[in-house]
Amino acid sequence: MEKVDFLVIGGGMAGLSVASELAAEASVIVLERESAPGYHTTGRSAALFSETYGNATIRALSSSGRAFYMAPPDGFTETALLSPRGALFIARADQVTQRDDLVAEVDDPDRMCAIDADAACHHVPVLRRDYVAAAAYEPDAMDIDVDALLQGYIRSLRARGGRLVTGAEVRGLELVAGDWQVETAAGAFAAPTVINAAGAWADRVGGRAGAAPIGLVPKRRTIITFDPPDGTDINKWPLTVDIDEEFYFKPDAGRLIGSPADETPSEPCDAQPEELDIAIAADRIETASELKIRRIHSKWAGLRSFVGDKTPVAGFDGGRPGFFWLAGQGGYGIQTAPGLSRTAAALANGRAVPADLQDFGVSEAALSPARLR
Repeated sequence: MEKVDFLVIGGGMAGLSVASELAAEASVIVLERESAPGYHTTGRSAALFSETYGNATIRALSSSGRAFYMAPPDGFTETALLSPRGALFIARADQVTQRDDLVAEVDDPDRMCAIDADAACHHVPVLRRDYVAAAAYEPDAMDIDVDALLQGYIRSLRARGGRLVTGAEVRGLELVAGDWQVETAAGAFAAPTVINAAGAWADRVGGRAGAAPIGLVPKRRTIITFDPPDGTDINKWPLTVDIDEEFYFKPDAGRLIGSPADETPSEPCDAQPEELDIAIAADRIETASELKIRRIHSKWAGLRSFVGDKTPVAGFDGGRPGFFWLAGQGGYGIQTAPGLSRTAAALANGRAVPADLQDFGVSEAALSPARLR
């Protein structure tokens, strides 16, 4: 049985990012059930970096990671992690109040400003002028290169002496004489601290450890890709999203990706898209714009897992010594990874939230699993 300081269960963005941080001063092994890391939610994310997206804690975690994204550590990546995109939040006549509320909540005209329908249609010329009544624009929203970020964390983990073990589905999890002993398909491992970063399966892993559930609900999100209108330059279009998040579309690798922004509760699984959700996506996009979705080039679905307050969970379980939760990132896990991984690594080492993250408004209490019990 191989023993280390930290065992991380889950090789998605959450697990690999915190493992990279922990490996700077401890021995770490990441256990991933699939044959490759990032197979489920991480590998299916059309991620955007937005400092206006999510609740106050999410926004604080995102903003705290901006410096990392703009200037990652030497050797982390050879490509830029962020690229310009912008985000356009459109509102029908019956949604103008929601637009006003969003702009007021952000309360920073440099980050988000209210614009009229003509300005919205200037950004995205295919929008229907009889549909869009008003909009809000976030100029500094950016696309995230999810694979570059994930590979950067893997590279950093290995450079610091950590290890990723794939094909290591957890079969047994037991606390014995102060160490967590983990039986997997790839062998047996032990550590005084286990980080539960198992994504949609986190409550199941917690159950194996004898921990009370945190009320995690995986929710399916559907994505399609389709062609833009012939001869149309879409490269500078922002992400276009309904103000109530009923759908969105944005450019991606010469095509458009779209979604009905569905949040259908699901059991943890290898999520697959359903034809009804695909049809809803096409209908909503075509209703709001002059786009015609004649052919769907690809389609997929992923699970975004939330607890009740839609805030991530990061902290030790009060009833199981050495068992640390890192779950419930929902649709924010990629953009919050730099801030959340630093926070979780500090807490797992028994330290306070780093001072610079506290300055952004990140607090231990807001993330603690105790708030859900």
